[in-house]
Amino acid sequence: MERVLMKGNEALAEGAILAGCRGFFGYPITPSSEIAEYMARKMPKIGGVFVQAESELAAINMVYGGASTGARVMTASSSPGLSLKQEGISFIAEAELPCLIVNISRGGPGLGGIQPAQSDYFQATRGGGHGDYHTIVLAPSGSQEMMDFAMEAFELADKYRIPVMIMAEGTLGNIMEPIIMREPVSKFIEKPWATTGCKDRKPNIVNTLHLGNEELENRNHQLFNKYQIINENEKRADTFLVEDAELVVVAFGIMSRIVKKAVVEARKQGVKAGLVRPVTLWPFPDEHIRTAAKNARLFLSVEISMGQMIQDIQLALAGSVPVEFYGRIGFTPNPEEILQEILRLAEREGL
Repeated sequence: MERVLMKGNEALAEGAILAGCRGFFGYPITPSSEIAEYMARKMPKIGGVFVQAESELAAINMVYGGASTGARVMTASSSPGLSLKQEGISFIAEAELPCLIVNISRGGPGLGGIQPAQSDYFQATRGGGHGDYHTIVLAPSGSQEMMDFAMEAFELADKYRIPVMIMAEGTLGNIMEPIIMREPVSKFIEKPWATTGCKDRKPNIVNTLHLGNEELENRNHQLFNKYQIINENEKRADTFLVEDAELVVVAFGIMSRIVKKAVVEARKQGVKAGLVRPVTLWPFPDEHIRTAAKNARLFLSVEISMGQMIQDIQLALAGSVPVEFYGRIGFTPNPEEILQEILRLAEREGL
């Protein structure tokens, strides 16, 4: 197998190309800019389309148009840019158009900075735009997963006719790691709904306007029936040493790698710690959390934010086990820092 040293952003872009993405529409913003740069170089060589739009609003509406034709298309941005795209994402979700949306997040609120952050969790998992809708949200933890998740995202998007978001930190987007190159996708889902011309069939219409009361309510029920199916079938998480864990740490993205080392060190010091790493942020893997709670006396949510995922952990546990929080913003806590927090809590709880 061919191994290539790539930045996370580049690996994600290459994964999208291998998945058959032939349309990229975006507007540059750090720390996601390498994705656009990579696509600008590669798309013309493979018969694809690259457009640097005049704004984030224009970019997401180009995604709407491209996805309507059945093509695999995507956009990528960073936190403030994603905020500008939210109206378009809501339209895409209602129109049931499959696409890939990437957020290489930065710190906020406002313009914030390009330091590592996971503070777009609420925006990603609660829809982000107006109306009742969801997007599938994947959280890679390394450059290899940046490639693999990009490929998987298009499969999920087509399967459920839904926008899929990949959310990663700026550090993960720019870290360089060896990548095992994947084989390109050769089989694609049929899309009889696509607007590809109607010489030999009735026109397909992509529309998000529903003026009648019953029509609007029925449409929302239809969407939420789909979300329920996704919620039942696509929850994903990795677990580590949770079978007998008395203190379970929950972390996603690059933080899960750091926490894993802290959990190993805590075990060496006699603390039965474990790790749950959500892979899907929506649907949130609440069943994995409840399974890990079998012997747990305490949960700890570790985030590069002021505390957002902790709410989903608390909802999953429904008060059965207390949940603590440890987070920083603009800094990535190191393993020793997390270890000291685990040991402090373990001593306090008598674990």
